[in-house]
Amino acid sequence: MPRVKRVVGDSIKDKFGTDQPYYSDEAQEKEMVALATAAAKKQMLDGTASAQVITHYLKLGTVREKLELEKLRKENELLAAKKTAIESAERIEALYAEAIKAMSIYNGQYQEDEVDIQDEYIDPDLY
Repeated sequence: MPRVKRVVGDSIKDKFGTDQPYYSDEAQEKEMVALATAAAKKQMLDGTASAQVITHYLKLGTVREKLELEKLRKENELLAAKKTAIESAERIEALYAEAIKAMSIYNGQYQEDEVDIQDEYIDPDLY
């Protein structure tokens, strides 16, 4: 019996043996990237790769590309740090409001009918 040649792009059936649908767009995208990379490798090994394919993979190996990837990672870390700082500042602001209210209650200066902008942030379980 002749050996069946595997065709690139046969779908998820190649990996799992069934025709299951993709669970997410990300899973489909990952498989498509893997297939495209395998096809590019085959073209390079066969000597049939276009100049665009060769140039693409050459650029991936350059120092500039690695620096750009590192820069993107650092920018993502910076954004995450900024988000954390903003959330922390909001928590601190709420704690200050609660502390001010607690001190005014202790001093007898707080009246229940006062309308305070910070009242929505005050934790009622503290009192």
